Amino acid sequence: MRSISPQFGLLFLAGLLSGCSGGKALGSYQVATGGNAARGEQVIVQYKCGSCHTIPGIHNANGVFGPPLNEMALRSIIAGEFPNQPETLVRWLRSPTSMKPSTAMPDLGLSEEQARAAAAYLETLR
Repeated sequence: MRSISPQFGLLFLAGLLSGCSGGKALGSYQVATGGNAARGEQVIVQYKCGSCHTIPGIHNANGVFGPPLNEMALRSIIAGEFPNQPETLVRWLRSPTSMKPSTAMPDLGLSEEQARAAAAYLETLR
């Protein structure tokens, strides 16, 4: 029977400890939207975002027309093509058709504060 060299054992252990997370992104830094997540929850309810999206933590938000928004903070892109960064997400929430004219997501007329708050709530979904 062959024995495993100590170098191979250390290399194997280093590989295990390197952070394989089953395909999920790890939150290496805190993303700041400048908004209030509790206020964002109110905005999401007020604008009935759950009519189209399934949104964890929002009562009756079980829509299936738009994509589910679970683990939104862990996603690398939004709307299929834009980087999931705070300013991009806020811009998307304010005016999705200006970014992607063919989108089914309507322009809801959110103010800057409302979009920042909604984005802050979405950033809690990990």
